[in-house]
Amino acid sequence: MPFLTDERWAELIARRGERPWSAREALRGRRRRPLLTDGRMFIVAADHSARGILGIPSDPYAIADRRRTLEALLNALDNPGVDGVLGSADILEELALLGALDDKLAFGTMNRGGLAGASWELDDRMTAYDVASIAENGLDGAKVLLRIADDDPATASVLEACAQAVSECARRGLPILVEPLPFHRDASGAAKLLDDDDALLRAVGVGAALGGSSSATWLKVPASKDPARMLSTTTLPALILGGTPGSDPEATYASWARAMDVPNVRGLVVGRSLLYPADGDVAGAIKRACEIVRPSGG
Repeated sequence: MPFLTDERWAELIARRGERPWSAREALRGRRRRPLLTDGRMFIVAADHSARGILGIPSDPYAIADRRRTLEALLNALDNPGVDGVLGSADILEELALLGALDDKLAFGTMNRGGLAGASWELDDRMTAYDVASIAENGLDGAKVLLRIADDDPATASVLEACAQAVSECARRGLPILVEPLPFHRDASGAAKLLDDDDALLRAVGVGAALGGSSSATWLKVPASKDPARMLSTTTLPALILGGTPGSDPEATYASWARAMDVPNVRGLVVGRSLLYPADGDVAGAIKRACEIVRPSGG
């Protein structure tokens, strides 16, 4: 039985067209919960389409099918081990209209202007939520992507914008997930993730120090080859990100489990790997991730 039946889908489309402001009302009126209940957190990420990422390696347009995406998110949020979702305004409002965000955390994504593959990709503008709208809509926190490329001057303005977001979140008491990643321009000029543990260590140090206060900052970081070393530069809480789905899910699960042993790692923020698994079993993939975050099932 699908979570998003034809009837629910038709109702969602109708409300979007006939009662558009009800989306904000549903988001603001949802039943809230504490950030942490047991010291762990598992967030499903669904902000990729806002940056022009529409697919996964096996299906370049998987994310472009909004009904499929919402079905996967409803499936994920149905598991009590999933604490919430990270998304752009359209996704979060749709989930609120569907009644899926009661007693779940909702994080708003901010800088999505660095469209994937664009010549300005690393000039990552704040084009989704800002801190004021995150607070006004009753969200539980924010998220920024901080790609640090020494060979691209756009990094400087992104650093400044992210630092301002961190400072403003701290003033409002809103948690903010900062995702620091080392990037570079390859020979063709394309922006590429730098696969270098030393560069990642440096990026984490920069991300942890952003803003006038780190009291609201959480780090969102890859599992890496040596997660303990990567996070040795900070005492801040961290969540492990999922990244692009790989060809070996078991190796991915193992890397997440290894990272959970680092003292300041509190959980996961994973999207495409779980919402669009190779075998199509979203519930099974979510269950595996839940078991990694909370091995005792708590």
